Amino acid sequence: MAGLLFMLLHINGRAAAVKFLLENGADPNLPDDFSNIFQVARENRTSPISVEVIRESEFSTLLNHNQMFRGCTSLHYAVLADSQECVRHLLDAGGNPMLENEYRFKPEDYAKDIGMRKMMQRHSELYKSKQKQTEMEERRKFPLEQRIKQIIVGQEGAIATVCGAIRRKENGWYDEEHPLVFLFLGSSGIGKTELAKQIAQYLHKGKDAAFIRMDMSEYQQKHEVSKFIGSPPGYIGHDEGGQLTKKLKSFPNAVVLFDEVEKAHPDVLTILLQLFDEGRLTDGKGNTIECKDAIFIMTSNLASDEIAEYGLQLREEADKITKQRYEGQPEDLEITETITISRRFKEKIVRPILKNHFQRDEFLGRINEIVYFLPFSRSELLKLVRMELDRWVKQAHEKHNIELKWDPVILDVLADGYNVYYGARSIKHEVERRLVNQLALAYEKGHITAGCTVYVYTDIPKTEDEKAKLQDSPSPIKIRVKRKGTDKFTEVDPDEYLKQR
Repeated sequence: MAGLLFMLLHINGRAAAVKFLLENGADPNLPDDFSNIFQVARENRTSPISVEVIRESEFSTLLNHNQMFRGCTSLHYAVLADSQECVRHLLDAGGNPMLENEYRFKPEDYAKDIGMRKMMQRHSELYKSKQKQTEMEERRKFPLEQRIKQIIVGQEGAIATVCGAIRRKENGWYDEEHPLVFLFLGSSGIGKTELAKQIAQYLHKGKDAAFIRMDMSEYQQKHEVSKFIGSPPGYIGHDEGGQLTKKLKSFPNAVVLFDEVEKAHPDVLTILLQLFDEGRLTDGKGNTIECKDAIFIMTSNLASDEIAEYGLQLREEADKITKQRYEGQPEDLEITETITISRRFKEKIVRPILKNHFQRDEFLGRINEIVYFLPFSRSELLKLVRMELDRWVKQAHEKHNIELKWDPVILDVLADGYNVYYGARSIKHEVERRLVNQLALAYEKGHITAGCTVYVYTDIPKTEDEKAKLQDSPSPIKIRVKRKGTDKFTEVDPDEYLKQR
């Protein structure tokens, strides 16, 4: 209601009242949610005439209410009212002249005279310049690599490669005639998709439409090309458009993820080659979509076994050093290893596999960077386990009012469940299988109740034989419970859980 009142003042040119509200915290960029009289009438099950009467009596008679107004900000309405004083107040208060409404029109597009248009264009340039300086300052203080490493564990080489290419693009050191194209290689569950999401989040500040994910396993047949770019005229579904072209049309500079690209039909790859080479795509209706500013990321499991085995070999020596550092201090998780993939491995092992599958050098030639995702090191596994345990600690508190604590020694036990071919997912499943299942059963049996404290631990092996037995045990993880109002921990018998298994 306050937002509607604020916009009402702008469309009627009440500059003094606008200034007063801005000085008292009014949002100059609040969008209007009114669409048009016909849509509002349908939503409220009334007649368009009734909506128009209310709109004119309570808002303004100056507007064509048949048009779409959703997304219009106070600046749009101030420009429509030709109130330069209101416009100046909004701009001084931080109004964004670059915001677009539902029709993708900016405020300057509604200027009625050349003076207002020039003023809006001048402020738009100033706003873009100031925004660019602010973003550059943010990037200097908080580099992209640092942001991504807060979310993704390990993959130092992959992150460095991708961030280097993004930095070139952001600062104008790239080929503007072609989009950036990456191919992410590595096992499942190792961070490929998550890195693509983080790039979109960084570049487009959380806009959902800025990240487009295409599951290429849906395009394995020749006739499914039409789903990709849309059916040609005369065919069923012609008016619906293609799944990719429709999304790219609404956000031409998006981050586009082609998941499991090796499963796509060769005809789909031909379309991708045009997209990567020319930075544009023609849909089934014959319309051309320019997307040279987009970033295209393909993921593939091709050569994943070879990359995993090679990565394990490279990490063998690093793991020996890490184990020595971790001796007696498993809580120290800040050790990282730098691993470099040899050019010989890329050229002699991986490239022949890619060439044999895609059957075309020109397709591989349009890829700017082939990025390799390696198996996790021991230190990275321990980080993953800790992150997973922290997630369950939070969930236990929020959903069940239970305080969950754990002995650092269980990090090693749970990390042993890592499967190099399933990546971080294997750690997630190991925590659920060995710990969360016990907690759920104990909760169901009434051993764990709201307000209690649960301590998770394991027996520390003293000899190699004890360690072997511990690893072979169905559930080496144990739990103790301290009920609310008591000071003593009680052991929860794991036999019930083992019998359930």
